[in-house]
Amino acid sequence: MSAAFAPRPGAAPVARMIRAQAALETRMLLRNGEQLLLTVVIPTLLLTLFSSVDIVDTGKGKAVDFLAPGVLALAVLSTAFTGQAIATGFERRYGVLKRLGASPLPRWALMTAKTCSVLVTEVLQIALLTVIAFALGWSPHGNPLAVLLLIVLGTAAFSGLGLLMAGTLRAEATLAAANLVFLLLLVGGGVIVPLEKFPDAARSVLELLPISALSDGLRAVLRDGAGMPWGDLGVLAVWSVLGLGAAGRFFRWE
Repeated sequence: MSAAFAPRPGAAPVARMIRAQAALETRMLLRNGEQLLLTVVIPTLLLTLFSSVDIVDTGKGKAVDFLAPGVLALAVLSTAFTGQAIATGFERRYGVLKRLGASPLPRWALMTAKTCSVLVTEVLQIALLTVIAFALGWSPHGNPLAVLLLIVLGTAAFSGLGLLMAGTLRAEATLAAANLVFLLLLVGGGVIVPLEKFPDAARSVLELLPISALSDGLRAVLRDGAGMPWGDLGVLAVWSVLGLGAAGRFFRWE
């Protein structure tokens, strides 16, 4: 009889551990005021303000048709890159990653859980921004599969770059650098200001950035009704491989 109630210590199945860690990561992200500012408040304000007030010349058609795809790309950047880099950087500084790395949860599973948390947050962001864009008169077109591929590859690219930054720099440096990159890409990534406004030499460089590829790809599909934007997908795929590969090689847990 006693054998039937004997304890069986051991780690839970990896899938269950990933789900639990992803749920924890998501709750922590949504409770962080600074992250909510980056992921929800700023994209919402930019979309509402620039769609309602004629500040930037976005070309022919309604401003919201140009701005909505760019703001969706900005939402992916803010969560997958900026938010994840800052949160992971401070977890590394305070020894959280070191302790989690010594737990039954494998390190690759921890990174998978973080990625799942990013995707959940992006779904909430995109749903909110889409509702606001529709209220402002947005009329999207195009193939939903192309949109999904762009967002998935954009998430992979920005996640790799964010983890690379968090795993190689000090937490304070990560905080400053991640916010600076966010602001620079907001201005020069085709999110609010069309790339056609920049000089040809600068434009040829800016078009190779992941934020430019993501915003231009989403705009080509959702505004212009294009098919698969293979060029933009290719740029994002290259950044994904480079970013994730470098993060896996150079990330320091302590």
